[in-house]
Amino acid sequence: MRGSVLGMDSRTTVERAQRLKQLHAEHQPFVLPTVWDVWSARTAVAAGFPALTIGSHPLADSRGAEDQEGQTFEEVLAAVRPIIAAVDVPVSVDLESGYGQKPADLVAGLIEVGGVGLNIEDTVHSEGGRVRSTQEHASYVAGLRAAADDAGVPVWVNGRTDLFVHAENPADVLDEVIERLRALEQAGADSVYPVKIQDNDELLAAVTAAVTVPVNTTAHPVKHDLERFRRLGIGRITYGPLLQFALTDAMKDMLKPWAPQGV
Repeated sequence: MRGSVLGMDSRTTVERAQRLKQLHAEHQPFVLPTVWDVWSARTAVAAGFPALTIGSHPLADSRGAEDQEGQTFEEVLAAVRPIIAAVDVPVSVDLESGYGQKPADLVAGLIEVGGVGLNIEDTVHSEGGRVRSTQEHASYVAGLRAAADDAGVPVWVNGRTDLFVHAENPADVLDEVIERLRALEQAGADSVYPVKIQDNDELLAAVTAAVTVPVNTTAHPVKHDLERFRRLGIGRITYGPLLQFALTDAMKDMLKPWAPQGV
């Protein structure tokens, strides 16, 4: 198991974790821009955001690696450390399904580099993409909660489920998703994240009504509307890879007139 030594001043880490929790309570919904390097993190903070999240997909793309645990836990920690150190705001980190780590080791590594929140999903890519059962995923989240409590840092745990992703018809698994979200809440998740339903008002409304903790949704910074998510009761918004995708499209549009013609 990793040691419990904090990577930055322990008081600062605890204060940032407390601030992250406070921000979730103050904003409805609370938007955490998904960043992937020092530049994007500093840019988001300069735009006025008081907290950030580092996404696994954009982080992997920025490093020429594969998403879905194409990086080791140690590589991820090494990559996010300078990002977290570059800004004066709380930073959460997408840790996929845990990189095969025990919950205590995952939390210890996160805290060591200054992270104060994490996203954890139920698709285990290192094991052929299998999906954890409801109880298995809840138990893992409970382990994360216990480890954070033991470390004295109120790490924000965002419990993600991919059940809608794997379903041919997402509506068919709504009851199972709600059961899983409630189990995650009971296990100590501070927010829950049923992915791939950001364009479905009915499903978003159903999941927000089913739990008492904030529901996280993915948003596109240009194509989606903040007020719509507010009306639907969404408590937390992240961009996943969509901010990076939007910037990619904008960059191509800016550069195209300068590219050699007819090549």
